[in-house]
Amino acid sequence: MAHPEKLTTVVSTKGQVILPKAIRQRQEWGAGTRLIVEETADGVLLKPAPTFAPTQPGRVFGMLPVSGAPKTLEEMEASIIDEARRRARD
Repeated sequence: MAHPEKLTTVVSTKGQVILPKAIRQRQEWGAGTRLIVEETADGVLLKPAPTFAPTQPGRVFGMLPVSGAPKTLEEMEASIIDEARRRARD
């Protein structure tokens, strides 16, 4: 997304930089947003950090306790349809 306006900021004595409000709003970066800082050939790149660390399904599969018999595909599909209908009413 190219924006022709040139915005400037200042590095504080503590090494802090305030991002201009217009950029924070366009990027939807609120207070507390974690950013990845990358050095590139063109300068510094800021990207939102992932909310969760990358993982493999095998490392988290079965982590939650389960009680009762497994659901059939038909039961799962029926539950999905019921929830979609409930959300459509709300």
